[in-house]
Amino acid sequence: MLIMWFQKLKADQLGTLLSGKAPPKKRFKDFTLRDQLLPTTTMAAVTVHLEMSSLVRGGICRPFRSLKCISVAIFTLCSIILVLLYKGNINWMSLKPKNKVSRTATAKPSAQPVSTCSFDSLSPEELLVFDSLKDVIFWPETPSLKSDSSLNDTSDPRRSSFTILPRSGGGSWRVGDQLQVSIRIRDFHGRPKKSGGDVLLARLHNSTFHAGVAGHVVDHRNGSYSAFFSLLWEGQAQVEVVLVHPSEAVTVLQKLTEEQPDRIYFNSLFWSGSVSETTTCNVCLTGTQQNICDYSDLRTGEPWFCYKPHKLDCDARISHARGGFRQNLKPTEEKLFQCDVNMKVSIPASGPENIDVLPNPKVQKISVPIYKQGNKRTFKTRPSGYYYKGAWQALDGTRVHQFNSNAISQCLKGKAVLFYGDSTVRQWYEYLTNSLPDLKEFDLQTSKQSGPLMALDYVNKILVTFRSHGPPIRFASSSVSQLQYVANELDRVIGGSNTVVVIGVWSHFSTFPVEVYVRRLLNIRKAVARLLNRAPGTTVVVRTANPKEMTLYESLTNSDWFSLQRDKILREIFRGTKVQLVDAWEMILAHHLPHKLHPDSDILKNMVDVLLSFACPLADIQL
Repeated sequence: MLIMWFQKLKADQLGTLLSGKAPPKKRFKDFTLRDQLLPTTTMAAVTVHLEMSSLVRGGICRPFRSLKCISVAIFTLCSIILVLLYKGNINWMSLKPKNKVSRTATAKPSAQPVSTCSFDSLSPEELLVFDSLKDVIFWPETPSLKSDSSLNDTSDPRRSSFTILPRSGGGSWRVGDQLQVSIRIRDFHGRPKKSGGDVLLARLHNSTFHAGVAGHVVDHRNGSYSAFFSLLWEGQAQVEVVLVHPSEAVTVLQKLTEEQPDRIYFNSLFWSGSVSETTTCNVCLTGTQQNICDYSDLRTGEPWFCYKPHKLDCDARISHARGGFRQNLKPTEEKLFQCDVNMKVSIPASGPENIDVLPNPKVQKISVPIYKQGNKRTFKTRPSGYYYKGAWQALDGTRVHQFNSNAISQCLKGKAVLFYGDSTVRQWYEYLTNSLPDLKEFDLQTSKQSGPLMALDYVNKILVTFRSHGPPIRFASSSVSQLQYVANELDRVIGGSNTVVVIGVWSHFSTFPVEVYVRRLLNIRKAVARLLNRAPGTTVVVRTANPKEMTLYESLTNSDWFSLQRDKILREIFRGTKVQLVDAWEMILAHHLPHKLHPDSDILKNMVDVLLSFACPLADIQL
């Protein structure tokens, strides 16, 4: 067959040359009949040799000799390709265009692990923003840990104390005043600490009125701290100060992020036919000579990599799941994270721990003190709200309504509520589906953790959806086809006055350098700006981070210190935008219930009430 093809080729070229026309560009057909052609490969090679010998002996006129050589060379190349195909050294399918999202990059051979990416790489534009955020997340220098460091030299909450300072100007405390508390940290020997950096939380509360407000803590960097509280109700007010982490624990957390940013890792399953493989994935990977599959998002630039399976192509990836946690702590370091010893332990008062607050008929609004925060800048700060009789009272001018089922239905009638983010906003989705009997969930045959999830009230035309954010996300297992970045999803939203977008992205970024989180929020912020530009009537609500229960594992992966730093970043990035914040941090801190990643029902209801108050003018709600 190949000989006949070659002879026809010679005849066609000879006729073309004699006619004076330029030789046409030959378009070769794909060798789909490989099984028929392969048996003739050896004979074809012999034929090529004979034809070339004929040319050398001058069996054809010299004017056509160069053309003959070209033809023979083309035929030889085709024969070689067929031989390689037969031996399996070329994957014919690999000649097809690759999926643009799934690319393969080969790591350079090396005896040592070679970094194929960087956790803290940012674009020039992102670097400018990050530089402006450094002062927002500034943390005082913490003590270094030496090999002979002892727990007795670290902060001890039970030997530390706080003192309520007298009212400025003397006299009785009144509503609208600012209460100041002095905090002194001591080590286990009872000696005053001489440096700052401890993680402290403070609140003022009244159990009778179910009232509470978060305090603002200022670090003086010498072992002493001040906590400030706004006095917002009459009656008794009790101070509570909690040591979340000693400063030495912060040293460990900073070290972990710098030296082990991949201590949380993820897995992906690759599957094709009867072959399946599982490999490790992360925001960044290190490797020796193993190939890397690059799944970085082309629109946002969000990085994501997996080690390439040995037998399968990168396009065979079908699922994403949490992999595990690498704990690499020294025994002396682990002692810094002990419940009931030095982690989330209350600090006692050195005198009275409560005051009596009298009414103040002259006060018109809460004063705003200026606290030193950060390294160079000062920020005006005030509580975003407080609890009174168990209900959240906002201090930003928002009138928070208490929504029952009927009020929720009236509020959301004709609206679409779109939740994007982690499980803390999925909890809000679940609250709505449980509160509205006519809001029916559709079984989309998707993961209940990552979604997408959808519920519809057909009569009232209410649509509620949830979709998790893209990786990194520590869910059990999700189809990669369903893992979408929030910024890309927002670009698909039509928006308008009947659309409420809710975003909650923070919990799964704790173990990574803050640059990873900054990049994610900047992409979301840009997408929000585009949405509000094309549909200004859209309501966009952002949920902040919140304190939670603490164990050793939680401390190393999702510590309140990690969450606090990212919460500051979130507030600063969205500052000045037309989004509403649900201050989950203060709403959990000010409440008497225990801190939880997914708060208890009383706190949850108040959070959803704030969300719905943003979405619906109260004049339109009839109870």
